[in-house]
Amino acid sequence: MERQPPPPLITMETMLHQMASHGVGAEMVNPAMDLMYDLLHSFLPCPSVSAASSLSADCSPSGGGSEDRLSALPDAILRNVVSRLPAKDAARTAVLSSRWRPLWRSAPLALVDAHLLQSAGGEDSPHHAGTGSVTAAVSRVLEAHRGPFRCVNLTRSSMGAHRAELALWLDLLAVKGVEEFVFVNRPWPLDFPLPTTIFSLASVKRLYLGAWGFPNTSALPRGKAFPHLLELGLGCIAMEDRDLNFLLARSPVLQTLVVYASQKYVKLRIISRSLRCVQLCMCIVHDVSVVDAQRLERLFLWEATSDEKVGTRVKFGHAPKLRFVGYLMPGVHVLEVGNTIIKAETRASPRTIVPSVKTLALNVHFGVRNEAKMIPCFLRCFPNIETLHIKSEETDQPAGKLNQKFWKETSGIECVQSHIREMVFHECRGERSELAFLKFILENAQVLREVVILFVKGSLSSGDNAAAKLNKDLSSVKKASENCRLVILESSISRGGTCWSCKVASDFDVADPFYCCC
Repeated sequence: MERQPPPPLITMETMLHQMASHGVGAEMVNPAMDLMYDLLHSFLPCPSVSAASSLSADCSPSGGGSEDRLSALPDAILRNVVSRLPAKDAARTAVLSSRWRPLWRSAPLALVDAHLLQSAGGEDSPHHAGTGSVTAAVSRVLEAHRGPFRCVNLTRSSMGAHRAELALWLDLLAVKGVEEFVFVNRPWPLDFPLPTTIFSLASVKRLYLGAWGFPNTSALPRGKAFPHLLELGLGCIAMEDRDLNFLLARSPVLQTLVVYASQKYVKLRIISRSLRCVQLCMCIVHDVSVVDAQRLERLFLWEATSDEKVGTRVKFGHAPKLRFVGYLMPGVHVLEVGNTIIKAETRASPRTIVPSVKTLALNVHFGVRNEAKMIPCFLRCFPNIETLHIKSEETDQPAGKLNQKFWKETSGIECVQSHIREMVFHECRGERSELAFLKFILENAQVLREVVILFVKGSLSSGDNAAAKLNKDLSSVKKASENCRLVILESSISRGGTCWSCKVASDFDVADPFYCCC
């Protein structure tokens, strides 16, 4: 039985439009919008300043006296202190003394509009934040401060109702300078056009945009670029293929690209001398092609599916430093290495391998034969992987599960025989098809040190004996590596859930981002 194509992905934007067109009331539309913005918020970086910390202006020594030693510090140090305060608190330092009065206007300011809600009388909700009070407060701060801005985080205004302010904000930031800019439009419409002035923010190093229609880049002059941009996040953006290619071409030092819940199909050609991490999350991806990426280390496709008509091609070209790849989906993703499309009968050769990858994650429906049988083909493409993550997915359309005979007849997988030292099996349910694969690994992996099997949350405490039975079955296996340790644990993630973190996955200090999904 052939694998049934997945249903078309219904984007949040489509759902909201359908609800509105059918006369669904605000009592149902608003919660749906809240859900979308909750998802979007999970991809945004946290503001670099917090309004929760307590402040104290008492500089008096414990034994009495009134000497103000803090104000005696050099201007450079005081500006550094002020720049680490929320905008409201930074402005309040002007009342401390004449010494402090001019400092906040010359210190690189951190402006987070969510911190202005209480003083502006707004509520911390997407349906009350765009009333104008917060928007007016943002305008006052941007106009009063002479720049530059260390970070500006604007997520609480509906810019469709404030077009003049939108133009003013971008003009001021372009002139005064901003290093980190997070800009989300809410609550409606989701494809409201972002002005081309966004490309005038030449000083920006970290840019996250949410719920916008991207400008038509084909009409932009040649000089438009982000010369200092290191990190770019695009959440729920309506954009064309040419726009992504434009951004890569005009961001010469870009290191991290995150595309999250794109409103349109994604087709990405990665040509960059600087990119180190690419994430495509919760998108319909038609094609991701690593053409020439000399510094690329991480390629992550999380919930990156295909539609019912077109599969997802994942092509590997020149990427000599690529170390982490996942989650690849056998049967859904079509691998291409160089000019060779990887098929069930494809054998390993110098033209069909990606030798640099050390950590690989696969997302597999073991209950669908045509998917599971592609696992050996995928593994042969990555002969040097040392850590293998397997996420086992449930299916409501089983299609001829593989048995132990298939795996006994499978041979010649270099990474399994000679390189895999650790395997983590996520969302195990103790099914026979899963057991057959686990036995295959244990019987063939000669340098394997540890296999961690994570049962779905609640399995080990529900009285189900699947874990005990699995442990018993695997204990009798003749292991190729005598020193291999078998660990059975319960995942902290509920069935079908995930704790994938775009922030963690982009953190190059994290040794293995796939462990975040445990």
